[in-house]
Amino acid sequence: MKSYICAIGTANPTVCIPQMQIAGFMADALGFDAAETRKLQALYRVSGIEQRFTVLEDYNKSVGDFTFFPNTANLEPFPTVKSRMALYKQHALDLSVAAILDCLNQIPEVTLASITHLVTVSCTGMYAPGLDIEILEELLLPSTIQRTAINFMGCYAAFNGLKVADNICQSNPKAKVLIVCTEICTIHFQKHKEPDHLVSNALFGDGAAAVLMQARPTESTCLQIESFHCDLVPAGKKDMAWHISDFGFEMTLSSYVPEMIKKGIRQLTNNLLASLNTNFSDINLFAIHPGGRKILECIEHELGLTKHHNRYAYEILRHFGNMSSATVLFVLKAMLESLGTEHHNEPVLSFAFGPGLTLESMLTRVHYV
Repeated sequence: MKSYICAIGTANPTVCIPQMQIAGFMADALGFDAAETRKLQALYRVSGIEQRFTVLEDYNKSVGDFTFFPNTANLEPFPTVKSRMALYKQHALDLSVAAILDCLNQIPEVTLASITHLVTVSCTGMYAPGLDIEILEELLLPSTIQRTAINFMGCYAAFNGLKVADNICQSNPKAKVLIVCTEICTIHFQKHKEPDHLVSNALFGDGAAAVLMQARPTESTCLQIESFHCDLVPAGKKDMAWHISDFGFEMTLSSYVPEMIKKGIRQLTNNLLASLNTNFSDINLFAIHPGGRKILECIEHELGLTKHHNRYAYEILRHFGNMSSATVLFVLKAMLESLGTEHHNEPVLSFAFGPGLTLESMLTRVHYV
């Protein structure tokens, strides 16, 4: 029995800020001099990002007009975890519901009342009773829905949500599983000058994505799940990490990560395809998590891909930045929207990466009605 990704919905906050404007905010917040500011601006220019969405209007303002950060030159007292989690709770539900409605509007034959399982995914905030219960209450979903929360796994967590849904659908042919990845990354700005913090501040944006999975295809274009494969690169354990500090969640993202992904990506691909009747040369559709421009370039170099192969990832990176777990679903949606009858039965290869260093892969197949 196969399961199918039947629809993907997405949502973002209303505040959209040009990348170079965010660079100016960061330079001021970090107290950079002219030389440091030029280096920071260069980092932002080569990021491959043109704009990002955020729940924080402060990134679009100057000291004196802030509503979240203190109106002081050094932003002290710096916001605590408590204040950041309050902001997460304030916005997570609206983003999640918007993504869910965008998803289900694509498949009118699937109603809210027919949903049997809900999987929530996030690494940027948590509380209990949590987002899953709030979604049930807001959308008047049945209280008997089976709920699963996948928390704090980072940028690859959407794959774990898809795996859970795949297992549910294979064991219950009548299941309709809703997966919601909601990430509000920009509330975790850290006022550090170390290179890994400068890079993470330059990459992340806010967004949510929702997926409907079931054991049969709908009348729209679907993705049939073929297989998953996961691996670890223990040498990268300290180079990509996510920790809770007194003043928010701190991301470690060293410059070595792209090379580590490059070294492991070919074996990951070979292992995924080994048990399937698919050769790498047969694959022309790719949906890769754009963890950063350098990561995409390293994968292209190692697997012999072109920028055209990676066009969906670059498009999402350019317009949204890295939205952690939701990002690869944005990429899959962009790809799905471009497909036609000629793509029926074509394989799609997807990757995502996160703390560990974790390498996730998934092979799906286009099902076009």
